[in-house]
Amino acid sequence: MKRGIIFGTVVIALGLLIALGPQFFFKVCDMKTTSIGETEDCCAEPETASCCAPAGNSFPLCHWSAQAEVGIGFLITALGICMIVFPDQKTQLGLYIGIFLAGIVAMFIPQTLIGGCGSMDMACHKVGFPAITAESIILLVFTAFIAVYGEVKKQI
Repeated sequence: MKRGIIFGTVVIALGLLIALGPQFFFKVCDMKTTSIGETEDCCAEPETASCCAPAGNSFPLCHWSAQAEVGIGFLITALGICMIVFPDQKTQLGLYIGIFLAGIVAMFIPQTLIGGCGSMDMACHKVGFPAITAESIILLVFTAFIAVYGEVKKQI
């Protein structure tokens, strides 16, 4: 039981970081200095900003990637809560698989599924997406470890 609480708490923390990180800690949309020396916020005023919004779209792709990460991050958080609430070993294994697959989706949203700005100088490519990728990899490694650890412990 104690192990489930510890592992669940780590998964909850990683899920919240994936969900809230792009919004608050390592923002994907940030200030950009234009060629004439003015600063503009790509996501605060997408209609007037020239940052990276595709033609005919009101928000840049990095904004939508961050929104998708909110959903995936809260799903991971909910699965972490379930790890604490449901201590059965077979249920835990199913939760590990779900968390692992959600971690894969979280990693691929900024890389290939939605993407970000075309310019590699933007905050999404410099700060936001590398942080999301690192968090997702940590989650994947952690989940794989605890799933294997649980199976090995069951065999002993």
